[in-house]
Amino acid sequence: MKLFNESPTKKGGKYDFGGCELLGIPLSGGRHLTNLGSIILCGIAILVSAFLIWRSNRKQAAVGRREMQLFLLSYIIVEICEIFTVGGFPLQQTVRIAFTGIHLGAIVASLWILLMNAVVGFQLLDDGTPLSIGLILGSALALFIGTGYIALDTGYSWTRHFDSSLDDPNRNIGLYVLYQLAPLVFLFLFFVLETVLVLRVLGERKPMIYLAGAALLFAIGQIFQYVISTHLCRSTNHKIDGALFETLFTLLSVGMLWVFWSSITEDDWPMPQSGSTYT
Repeated sequence: MKLFNESPTKKGGKYDFGGCELLGIPLSGGRHLTNLGSIILCGIAILVSAFLIWRSNRKQAAVGRREMQLFLLSYIIVEICEIFTVGGFPLQQTVRIAFTGIHLGAIVASLWILLMNAVVGFQLLDDGTPLSIGLILGSALALFIGTGYIALDTGYSWTRHFDSSLDDPNRNIGLYVLYQLAPLVFLFLFFVLETVLVLRVLGERKPMIYLAGAALLFAIGQIFQYVISTHLCRSTNHKIDGALFETLFTLLSVGMLWVFWSSITEDDWPMPQSGSTYT
């Protein structure tokens, strides 16, 4: 995802962090299809998510059915954008900046929706109602617009407010907080709330296997992205990096999250008595 000028990770300058530029498959006109593997996995992720949305719709009595479908839909948007950003599909730079802004906003919004799925499990509001869906969509849209605007203003220099972040060391506090810190907080709270729900409210242990599996798979993907990626890129002569495996393990994590959700919405689990409506 390129919002900044030539990255210092490639230049060997004062802020050289030893990065590696992915080249992938060379095309005509000096262009490259930089990450074909990620593009294919993104396509698979979209198909799998669509199937899970369909499967969720068949669980008529499941708590948070609509909210889970909303999360899967947001994940599909993330994966569509990822084809053109992480996947490196050949595009004009101005178009790629637009996809990058949408991509970053969609990531933050999708993780917020995931956190709201955990809150829905406590049935503070009736799940699947216009009020529940409206509150989740409205708050997610606010995060999407806020993050996307900062990213697009950075890339296009609309107001020049973020121009100082375009060069070394590419320090953009707004994007750092919204794109890096906020999603980590959302994920942490999601796993804490779901753990409390399963162990204290439902009194079960088996679903924790699925929840822990989802956390582990996601963590492995992040290790590939932030730790192994550069070494993998160099060892494969700039053809593969950690983004390929990050996409794979994130897909597996989302699938495991759906299995976890499905396991705790079985009809024989005891649920909080709050007059909720299962939709």
